[in-house]
Amino acid sequence: MRTDAGLMNMYDDYYSDGVVAEKRAIAARQSVAHIRTVAGNQKFDSVIDIGAGEGAVLAELHASGFAKDYSAVEISPSGVSAIKARSIPAVRSVDQFDGYKVPHPDQAFDLALAVHVLEHVEHERMFLYEAKRVSRKLYIEVPLELTSNLDRSIRMSGPYGHINFYTPGSFENLLKTSGLNIEKMMVFAHDIEYEQYLSGPAKGWLKYQIRQNLLRFAPKVAVRNMVYMAGALCSSRHANNELSRPGSAIGIN
Repeated sequence: MRTDAGLMNMYDDYYSDGVVAEKRAIAARQSVAHIRTVAGNQKFDSVIDIGAGEGAVLAELHASGFAKDYSAVEISPSGVSAIKARSIPAVRSVDQFDGYKVPHPDQAFDLALAVHVLEHVEHERMFLYEAKRVSRKLYIEVPLELTSNLDRSIRMSGPYGHINFYTPGSFENLLKTSGLNIEKMMVFAHDIEYEQYLSGPAKGWLKYQIRQNLLRFAPKVAVRNMVYMAGALCSSRHANNELSRPGSAIGIN
C-alpha cells in the first residue's frame, strides 16, 4: 500500500518554508516534554521517528539525552533533506518512505514515535501495524480536533493536511483496535510558550490559563469545546494480553 499520489505531492516541499521553523521547534519541545511525562522512568536505547518531519523532535530528543541511537523515516523529500542537514550525531539513518512500509526489520527499535502524524494518514491502522512491527513500544501523539466546532477544525487544519479528527475516546479506540495495549494515555493543553508564540504575550497567557484550568476542572467539557492533544505509550497486545479498562489509563496534564 502506498500513500495517494496527490497527498505525496502535497508534502514534496512541505518543509522548505523556513518561516514556520520556530513554530515547529516550539511544538517539538512541547511534544518531547509530553513523551517524557507519559514514558516516566522508562529507558530506551534506540528510537525511530516515523513521519519525522524536518527533524525538530529528533533534535530535541538528542539534545536532552533521551536515547543512544535514532533513526528517521519521512514521506517528504524536503523533510529528509532538512533532517540530514541538521547532522544530528546520534541519528544513524534517515530514509524516505511511502507512508506505510518502514525499511527496518521486526522489533528493530525500543521505541517508535509518531508525533502529529496520524491526523495526516489515509489508512491509520495500516500505519500503526507497521509502526508496531518495527518497535517494542510505540508513542503516538495527535491533536484532539473533533470538538463541537468540527467545521472550524477542518477549516483551520485542512490546509495543513489533516484528514482525521479525534476525540480522546476515538483515539483510544483506534489504538486498541489496531492491536495495541495502552500503557498510559494523557491529554495535554498547549504550553505557554506555544500559546504566546501564536497569540502574543497577553492573549497567549490568557488562552493558556483558560485551556489549562478548563482541562483540570472540567475535562469532558474542555475536550468537547477546545483543541487539546493526546499522547499514548503503547505496546503490542501480544506483549501484554491484559488490556486496560476503558479510560483507566487516561490522565490529564
